Amino acid sequence: MDNSIVIDGKSWDEAHPFIVAEVGINHNGDMELASDCIAAAAEAGADAVKFQNYHTEDFISDRNLKFSYQSQGRKITEAQFDMFKRYELSAKQLGFLKSQCDKHGVNFHSTPTSVRGIDELVAVNCSVLKNGSDYLTHLGLIKAMAETGLPTVLSTGMATMSEIDQAVRVFRDSANSSLLLLHCTSAYPTPVEQANLARIETLKSAFDVAVGFSDHTSGITAAIASVVIGVCWIEKHFTLDKNLPGPDHWFSMDPDELKHLVTSVREAEVIKGTSQIEPTIAEEASRRDFRLSCVALNDMQSGAVLGPADIGFRRPGTGFPPVNADIFIGNQLRNPIKAGDVFTLDHIIKKQE
Repeated sequence: MDNSIVIDGKSWDEAHPFIVAEVGINHNGDMELASDCIAAAAEAGADAVKFQNYHTEDFISDRNLKFSYQSQGRKITEAQFDMFKRYELSAKQLGFLKSQCDKHGVNFHSTPTSVRGIDELVAVNCSVLKNGSDYLTHLGLIKAMAETGLPTVLSTGMATMSEIDQAVRVFRDSANSSLLLLHCTSAYPTPVEQANLARIETLKSAFDVAVGFSDHTSGITAAIASVVIGVCWIEKHFTLDKNLPGPDHWFSMDPDELKHLVTSVREAEVIKGTSQIEPTIAEEASRRDFRLSCVALNDMQSGAVLGPADIGFRRPGTGFPPVNADIFIGNQLRNPIKAGDVFTLDHIIKKQE
């Protein structure tokens, strides 16, 4: 299985995951704030900045539906339609955000909620598409994403295995093989006991696909653990200031936290290392200094026949290891030897000589 995905001509895999700062709606409808978010995310070391280019009418028709959230230390309740409408991005704004990401050397992508939204992203040369967990069962939209030929990320929060299977089949039936599944728990923030990182391996084995992690837990522990498990994509919500008004700022990472996450993820990559079992470069000296060699336990004269009681095992490991002691047992000494000398083949007369 190739657990990697190619973005902007570069392959991101388990050895070096793609790190996404999810601004989402934390721009508050202010393009200056959005631009500052992009600059800060790039400065922190993120590889991409993600937004949401939904159209509110695509998923809300009842304008009386309410939503309660925490903002600036207070509980806010308002109509969902009004809240989401406030953060909509126009096609022109998408173009601006793409240009800002290009300026700062980070990937731009977004989550659309309709074919119209997909077309808006294609029009600004977006190089990857993201389908939100709430839209995983919208198979028509997933099919339209696949038909663009672009790499596509399907988030799996709230999903059953059968729902994920349906989405993957629809995507692959469109002859687009560039697919990544994101393990996700759609709770904000996610209690650590519900992070369920073991599901990452389940997704890999069940669908033979690249897998990432959309992390909604507080802190960075879950994200670092996902690196060790083997993800090629890590996404975290991002804001310039947790105290800004809006539903997502309070649980999002600020620039200092994002920088710490990026540094820790890159360190975790190094710590994870290789699965190949062999001495490391640093261990070569340890093998020499700490391993045991076959040595003489007593002063012995030439012609003496070596028995088990004549051979001990001592540091350093520059000679034959204990497992090779039988090479010497039963053979005569060619020359005298002192206690503590490391045995070599030159010390013995082999029986066939």
